[in-house]
Amino acid sequence: MHQPKVVLDGDDIRRTLVRIAHEIVEKNPDGQVALVGIHRRGAHLATRLHRLVCDLLETELPAGEIDIAFYRDDLATREAPEVRSSHLPFRLEDHTIVLVDDVLYTGRTVRAGIDALFDYGRPARVQLAVLADRGHRELPIRPDYVGKNLPTHRFERVNVRVAELDGADKVTITQRQEKRGEAGDRALWARADA
Repeated sequence: MHQPKVVLDGDDIRRTLVRIAHEIVEKNPDGQVALVGIHRRGAHLATRLHRLVCDLLETELPAGEIDIAFYRDDLATREAPEVRSSHLPFRLEDHTIVLVDDVLYTGRTVRAGIDALFDYGRPARVQLAVLADRGHRELPIRPDYVGKNLPTHRFERVNVRVAELDGADKVTITQRQEKRGEAGDRALWARADA
């Protein structure tokens, strides 16, 4: 295993979230916006973005978090999912929902998030904010707000750490050394952060 390459440190993440908050305000001048984070790290990033956007607009906006454990299309091939509670204490129909996640990869997590949202109601619009976009999309999903584009190889892994869960804010890329006979392991590695 190679040493992780740090692509965003704590200060970078803070500045990136401030920029995304400004972009959200600019793109939603009516202020009818709510932020919803995808569990786990997306929910923590959404909480931070929510505070920043509320400060910019000088008003309190709705916020929530959503669990996608039972909406994933690979549920049958994974271990038993860790289920967390969804919390959406407002009418989705009245708002543009900014769905927040940490890393955009294949697009399957975001699709699951959208499916989960629509089980709670029909938002006026859905926008997507991600801290890192690493490419390799398998579904036609494009973020509205991107912290950093990270061109990666399929067998690299983007690791997002947030202070609330991990004690520090950091985004790293880990490379795995290939060894002969590990094709199955490489496939599992590539799916690990899908």
